[in-house]
Amino acid sequence: MNETPIHVLVVDDDMRVARINAAYVAKVPGFRVVAQAHSAAEALELLTSRPVDLVLLDHYLPDENGLDLVRRLRQRGQGTDVIMVTAARDLATVQAAMRLGALQYLVKPFTFAGLRARLQAYGSLRRTLDTGGEAEQAEVDRIFGALATAGSPNELPKGHSPTTAELVRHVLRSADGPLSTQQIADRAGISRQTAQRYVKLLDRAGRVTLTLRYGETGRPEHRYTWRPSDSS
Repeated sequence: MNETPIHVLVVDDDMRVARINAAYVAKVPGFRVVAQAHSAAEALELLTSRPVDLVLLDHYLPDENGLDLVRRLRQRGQGTDVIMVTAARDLATVQAAMRLGALQYLVKPFTFAGLRARLQAYGSLRRTLDTGGEAEQAEVDRIFGALATAGSPNELPKGHSPTTAELVRHVLRSADGPLSTQQIADRAGISRQTAQRYVKLLDRAGRVTLTLRYGETGRPEHRYTWRPSDSS
């Protein structure tokens, strides 16, 4: 018996990009694009008139930004799931998206593999939640961590937060050049010690490139650059 497909609304002001994103979604088993919208008003109308499980939402729309649209939905009591798919890289927008309940944040440009990993994680999350019942702490941790670690080649060790890991990854991905752990900490709003812990994980996973910068004291400063892969 076939499972009911997950209905997706693709929202992007660029019609060409919307078509590409919709084509990507259609290639992932279990997902069906039910409509495309190119403005917040059009998206709101579609969400009111038909059932949608997931919105792939651009932040830059002609009438209002994507986060304002999410606020409208929440004010109306609509709990439709949202994955941000946008070129907006500033941390204020990323943090606001997290606070409004966006399940993932995918920065343009991205690959099909990157979107597929997040959709598959979302599909797995939906299947888990649809079973109902109660969850033990380990199951709760797995549910909350499923989307945050989507596309990451390694599971996080015990005691590490998927949300913090994603924030550190975003800081490195959006940087114009190598960053020290102190610079990473400042941009992510975390302590230097916490930044060091997560950067060491990324270094061991081969996701960052380490370079040394020598100052006047002669002691080298470790600086890190994000190393792209097929999925991020």
